[in-house]
Amino acid sequence: MAAELHVELVAADRSVWSGEATLVVARTTSGDIGVMPGHQPLLGVLESGPVTIRTTDGGTVVAAVHGGFLSFADNKLSLLAEIVELSEEIDVQRAERALERAKSDADDSAERRADVRLRAAAAR
Repeated sequence: MAAELHVELVAADRSVWSGEATLVVARTTSGDIGVMPGHQPLLGVLESGPVTIRTTDGGTVVAAVHGGFLSFADNKLSLLAEIVELSEEIDVQRAERALERAKSDADDSAERRADVRLRAAAAR
């Protein structure tokens, strides 16, 4: 079994992160999934949620992902999402305001997006 997998994290408008990892955890419509080197090939639909990438140098990359899909084969994982924000890119105060606004407007999808952004930012 290979000791690492190649990961491409891509948003609709940009390539967000690319590199080698030992583990990636993401939320799919079937639930949370962990992908490690040697995993069986898969294709899944991403739910809004944090994605955690454990890099081969011992670091961690966390991103808020909204929609999209993931594909894994031959130790290559592609996460293609509508919107991706790395945890360090997230303005926490802005996300908190967006969450409060979404709650007062009873906008469930906006509330979910703001919540995901705050969870990703908290994981940094």
